[in-house]
Amino acid sequence: MESNYHTLKRTDNQLIMITHLAQLLTYITGFGGLIVPLIIWATQKENVDGMDAHGKSILNFQLSIIVYSIISIPLIFLFGLGILTLILIGILAFVMPIINAIKAGNGELPSYPLSLNFVS
Repeated sequence: MESNYHTLKRTDNQLIMITHLAQLLTYITGFGGLIVPLIIWATQKENVDGMDAHGKSILNFQLSIIVYSIISIPLIFLFGLGILTLILIGILAFVMPIINAIKAGNGELPSYPLSLNFVS
């Protein structure tokens, strides 16, 4: 009799929470906020229930943050608008992973505002 063990996914809300919180590594090390969630998502999306959706949301959010930051740099010369935009991006990039980690702990789907859809 053949086993379907390899097709079963486990529920691991704590790993999904850690994946969301790993985005905050950017504030500690200067990098890693995209790399670590990418590695966790790529290695665990087949094994953990819900990891694929959460991982894609995280990657889309991190890539959107990078795009918005690059767009904000030339806006610095336009009445300092870019500085305000960079401050808002920094606050958003700090608060939203925490909010979505709490949602993941409760088994809810993530919602990152202003996130562009790069990975679908």
